[in-house]
Amino acid sequence: MEYDTAGDPITGRKWTRQTPAKIARLLERRLDIRVSAATVRRLLDELDYSLKANNKALSAGSHPDRDKQFDIIKRLRENFSATGDPIISVDTKKKELIGLFKNNGRVWCDEATKVKDHDFRSEALGIASPYGIYDVGLNKGVVVIGKSADTPEFAVNAITTWWQSSGKHQYPRSKRVLILADSGGSNGARPRAFKKFLQHRLADGHGLEISVSHYPTGASKWNPVEHRMFSEISKNWAGIPLESFDIMLNFINDTDTETGLQIKAYFDEREYAKGIKVPDKEFKSLNISKNKELGNWNYTIKPSCPTAKAEAMRWEELLKCELISD
Repeated sequence: MEYDTAGDPITGRKWTRQTPAKIARLLERRLDIRVSAATVRRLLDELDYSLKANNKALSAGSHPDRDKQFDIIKRLRENFSATGDPIISVDTKKKELIGLFKNNGRVWCDEATKVKDHDFRSEALGIASPYGIYDVGLNKGVVVIGKSADTPEFAVNAITTWWQSSGKHQYPRSKRVLILADSGGSNGARPRAFKKFLQHRLADGHGLEISVSHYPTGASKWNPVEHRMFSEISKNWAGIPLESFDIMLNFINDTDTETGLQIKAYFDEREYAKGIKVPDKEFKSLNISKNKELGNWNYTIKPSCPTAKAEAMRWEELLKCELISD
């Protein structure tokens, strides 16, 4: 192992690129010593070899306005908290294959569940796109599971579902909402469609003033929905195959914590078209005003004309009909 060993001159810890199983095979073939990989693993530990996973420590660099944007988000959150208006953190969780596929984690059971040896999408019953809306102040959330593409329209419909099912009941007097989102993806700062559907489905449909603030590029881990809600959902179904959409819905609904986290799950069966374009003329008609500071990341969408509101109400009825709650 001399040529396959590296080490830390400060701590004295060593590591090798050889796996325990491969070392065990070499010992048997070259020295006629038969040991298991588990024994090799124990011996490596005794010899001060360190077992480590990949460490995501190499940064692609931070945006020059990163600190300034974090300060803006902080001020906005303080402002909305002081008036008792809702602050929601939104994002799409990792897509999940529905079927008898391996799910990372371990569970206490008599016998391990046998799953497919490869994660082929073609063998899945569907691909779930869980979109989460986390209420920062109330420690409550809504997750809408889509079986179609993760598009801006799907994202906005999920946020509208949160307002219809929870938000308007929990905040009956509020006329404004603060949305915290990543700078990329279906709810990113660039897609015009995200702003268009926020205007039509949420601002016009419910008379709400929508303030949106995006986290800087590469800072998605600071978005509360990631570590306050998605992490708890992953723990709840760890080690258990998501064999159906119903099983996925049940696990999300059953997720809770000692701090009182509560989540409602809904299933959106609609098909969403990809690549919806918003022409310049239509985009300019939206009632959007950029903030004075970093306006591409911070903007407000206000309700527009009564005709637009009537069209948004039609979509609200459609949402009620096609969403399925477990």
